[in-house]
Amino acid sequence: MFQIKEYKKLNSFKELNIKNDSDNNNFFDLLKKKIDEEQNIKNLDINQKKILEKVKKDLSGKKTDGDIRFSLSKHVIEEIKTLEDQEIPLYLVHRYRYEIYPQLNILDNYPPYLQIEPSSICNFRCVFCFETDKSFTDKKKGFMGTMKLDLFKKIIDQAENNIEFLSIASRGEPLVCKEIVPMFKYTEGKFLNLKLNTNASLLNENSCHAILSGGVKTVVFSADAADAKLYSKLRVNGDLNKVLKNIELFKKIKDTHYSRSKIITRVSGVKVNEKQNINSMVKLWGDLVDQVAFVDYNPWENVYESKKNQIKKPCSDLWRRMFIWWDGKVNPCDTDYKSLLSPVKFGDLNIKNLWNSDSYNKLRKNHINQLREKLHPCSNCVVV
Repeated sequence: MFQIKEYKKLNSFKELNIKNDSDNNNFFDLLKKKIDEEQNIKNLDINQKKILEKVKKDLSGKKTDGDIRFSLSKHVIEEIKTLEDQEIPLYLVHRYRYEIYPQLNILDNYPPYLQIEPSSICNFRCVFCFETDKSFTDKKKGFMGTMKLDLFKKIIDQAENNIEFLSIASRGEPLVCKEIVPMFKYTEGKFLNLKLNTNASLLNENSCHAILSGGVKTVVFSADAADAKLYSKLRVNGDLNKVLKNIELFKKIKDTHYSRSKIITRVSGVKVNEKQNINSMVKLWGDLVDQVAFVDYNPWENVYESKKNQIKKPCSDLWRRMFIWWDGKVNPCDTDYKSLLSPVKFGDLNIKNLWNSDSYNKLRKNHINQLREKLHPCSNCVVV
């Protein structure tokens, strides 16, 4: 059913449909003006200004790092359009760190991206997900749980003004967490790019208001099919009609109470077979959300039992993102959903020290030295 191949998270969008796609002919001219205006860069530090110069050179067609060039994808352009003028330069700095630093194995004080897990528990058992691994979901194993608000606040406090790209999601369904509503509210006005991933099955009026009034910038509703039978086959325990009604509710509340909101909404599915069709997805979801997309399938569901491969290339996530689970455990990736690679817990060290810790750097060094076949589960993983 699934085709296993080298998986690049950087280019994970297999197909992307953005409705009302405006004319971008003048976009780059206007963008250049915004990042040249003194009032928009006055709060950047010296290093950030250096990065911005690289951004400008790359966008003008002049390569700054050999064959690697920073560019703006379609969905990134849409994100930029939601920003205030003074936010654009800082956004581009952090976007550059997110996309280019992992390709060049550049490390600085903080991860370009932080994923926070409100819940490892999920009410679905999607066929391509590690939630199908009973040794993971068995409550006696200790992997299942939800984050406390106090821990969430401590993480957010350390991330603010240091990390601009975050996701509220990881192994489980975020809305399972009983304290998710105050979590959303606590993020208000703190980050340039905060994404929520949800299967939308637990959306209600209260959580819709919390998302729309909090700090979330992009809401990704995970759905893989426009046909109810195929949806249920892929998203076991899921009901397409219920999810459809919940997303309709979200749009109604947004249009009625938050008409000026610039939040981006996206339905995104995992492309696992030919029965999934982007045109049918757009037909069903296109009037409810701003974007419809498929992402490439990656064999997440049980990396520990997968066969070893011959991939030598270092994993980009080691320079791109950090994961903090519901219990504070820090992990370098979510493919290792049982945390065999976990360096330490949040609280034992702060985010900055964790990101630059000896255990993290040892892992990076092994990958650079093409020794990932000696690391488990890196030896079985196809993410690069």
